[in-house]
Amino acid sequence: MSKKHAIGAVFLWSTVASAFKLSLQYLTPLQLVFYASLTSLLIFGVFYAKDFRLKRENLHSAYLGLINPLVYYVVLFSAYDRLPAQEAQALNYTWPLMLVILYAIVFKKKPKAKTIAGLSLGFLGVLVVVAKGNPTELNFTNPFGIMLGLGSAVIWATYWILNLRDERPLVEKMFWNFFFGFIYVAIVAFVTGALIIPELKALMGAVYIGLFEMGITFLLWYQAVNDDVAFASNLAYVVPFLSLVFISVIVGETIAPSTVVGLIMIVCGIIIGRE
Repeated sequence: MSKKHAIGAVFLWSTVASAFKLSLQYLTPLQLVFYASLTSLLIFGVFYAKDFRLKRENLHSAYLGLINPLVYYVVLFSAYDRLPAQEAQALNYTWPLMLVILYAIVFKKKPKAKTIAGLSLGFLGVLVVVAKGNPTELNFTNPFGIMLGLGSAVIWATYWILNLRDERPLVEKMFWNFFFGFIYVAIVAFVTGALIIPELKALMGAVYIGLFEMGITFLLWYQAVNDDVAFASNLAYVVPFLSLVFISVIVGETIAPSTVVGLIMIVCGIIIGRE
């Protein structure tokens, strides 16, 4: 069953970049976060209901929920709102590179030569993607969107590190993260006047994202990693490339050769830089 869990998670995560882009035609990034995170909260609430209990450790989620879903997804969706989906997903996929850097800084660990080589290759790949294959000209079409895409990777890597010492069960942790996170999202949406009743197709997109980007897919992936970490880890590298297929077919973007080349460089950089 572990292989089925991993394949299912990879397939679902490969579709979400397209769902982001389509949903943002009808909703602002904050509105999309509101309805998607509400969906995830309800999903995790169903799975957590029989084990529900109040305990002091759950207060960790008071700050984790600020990072995810509020800050991370507002930044990520804002990047998708400004950039082609193929570029935004490539930039966001650099989070393992950001993780290596942050890990070295936080834990004062000197990176090895191969780690530095991997980081260099990966970030050169980023340059190829955002410069449309012309890294020497550096003619970026949307610099702020690029900053948001890379920023989302930094935020997710930070969130990952903060979760390292959180030993709560996954469902419990995710429920409380989204519990606090949705409160923050709702407050910001109310204060900024972003609360609306969306049309059905917009709501369906948000629910899909809440189910398969933020919710059920994490449970599938957690099970897959627990059962066969090697298979799941290697299969994860398929996600950005399969995602390009969906972006081309569903969103209708013409995939630039530079995006494919840049992604290959990013993925190779991640593999080379692994400890």
